[in-house]
Amino acid sequence: MGIDTAIGIASSELRHLNEQFALISQNVANASTPDYAAESIAQHSLSSGGAGYGAANGMVQRAVDQQGQAAVLAQNGDVAALQTQQAALQQIDAVTGAVGSGSDIGSLLGALGNAFSALAGSPDNQTQQQKVVAAAQTLAGQINNLGTTVSAARQSAQDAVVAGVASLNTALAGLGALSGKIVLGRAAGQNTADLENQRAAAMDGLSKLIGVKFLEQPNGDLLAVTQGGLNLPLHGQTAAFATSGATLGPTTYAPGGGVPAISLAGQDVTALLTGGALGGNIALRDAVLPGMQANLDEFAHTLASRFDAQGLTLFSDASGGVPAAAGSPAQAGYIGFAESIQVNPAVLASAALVRDGSHPVATGAGGATAFTPNPPGGPAGFTGAITRVLQYALGSQIAAGVPQPAPATVGLGPAGTLAAGFAAPADLGGLATAVTATAAQTSAAATTQLTGAQAVQATLQATFSANTAVSIDTEMSKMIALQNAFGANAHVMTAVQAMWTQLLQTVP
Repeated sequence: MGIDTAIGIASSELRHLNEQFALISQNVANASTPDYAAESIAQHSLSSGGAGYGAANGMVQRAVDQQGQAAVLAQNGDVAALQTQQAALQQIDAVTGAVGSGSDIGSLLGALGNAFSALAGSPDNQTQQQKVVAAAQTLAGQINNLGTTVSAARQSAQDAVVAGVASLNTALAGLGALSGKIVLGRAAGQNTADLENQRAAAMDGLSKLIGVKFLEQPNGDLLAVTQGGLNLPLHGQTAAFATSGATLGPTTYAPGGGVPAISLAGQDVTALLTGGALGGNIALRDAVLPGMQANLDEFAHTLASRFDAQGLTLFSDASGGVPAAAGSPAQAGYIGFAESIQVNPAVLASAALVRDGSHPVATGAGGATAFTPNPPGGPAGFTGAITRVLQYALGSQIAAGVPQPAPATVGLGPAGTLAAGFAAPADLGGLATAVTATAAQTSAAATTQLTGAQAVQATLQATFSANTAVSIDTEMSKMIALQNAFGANAHVMTAVQAMWTQLLQTVP
């Protein structure tokens, strides 16, 4: 081997070693960077005519566990959706109160019943009459509070959907741009590992926004498909998905009922966008929260109707009437009533009506028995209306031996597509408990599912990281090996330099 050849081999090897040192430095610097896969360079020997003349670096490779990555990304979508729902439902929990807590509608209904029981012992006591009215106001106020809280949460979900669609478009454009660069780089024989690590981070971000799985194509491009089977456009469209902002009222519903759809190329694809924060908000807006609203509306209407049926319109709308129950779907006449129910203005003006009753009742088949209110100047100890409230309005029968009309539990909501999630209770107390418990169970289920999903996510992430993430120990071992190789090649350069120096000194 000539001196020139030795110098060429050593200098080439030092250049390649420097590239590997730089890569190790990059790996160590990104050891804690999420979604960064350790990069490495494979060396291969060079030879000509059977004689070796050094080594060269190959393409930079990423240590990626493809199956592990797919599992982590899928789990990200589940966790993000549950986190979104849990956050919204816990805010409602704080207002609803636990069954029997004193602030829940069941407890407040019980307090109203106790006030009527106390009034029965002293019907002409004006202070006690006012206590009945106050208890009724507290109950109506809590129903209003719950109704407006659910509506506000639904509006927040709608606003988050609009923001989520904008984020989705931005994420897809960024992911498409990276994939385009990777395709071009591979076609040109360039290293694309750094771009692939950047794309992995973008994939992670998209997986938390919407449930999605990814399929890498042979040319390095990417195919992204939602859990609902929708191909997500990565190229050519800067704002592929479209929706619009809206103020949602109790009568709006999806699809086709005033809730803006999410469209792609003019087609409604809302139902195909599940999982992730965006999917979680869609579920809250279109199903979970409307279901809670329907249950509250049903309780409010049943409460007002059962008092009214006994001759005391204690609860009403602003006009002093009880919304009609006739219509299709079942709640057509009283959608949103939970937000507007109040104590009858006539009762507020004359608290004595809680003793006397507000209107006569005629006997009807399957209904209440006849009732005549206490006339002006009538007996101060009149208890007819109070007895009917305690025995029937708050009880399981509308008249002796006649069951109360059952509250609606199916065909609920403005489109008649929702269900209560429980069997129809016989009395108001049971209905109040069922409404409160169902809301609490929905929230608790989200929390339980989230805890389990996060545990699975942590396990999957740990396994994926063990196979993919940077190992400082491994990088240090590589560093030591490279340092030894660097020293050997540097020694060759030093020896060659000494030889040249000695040679030059012998020349006269």
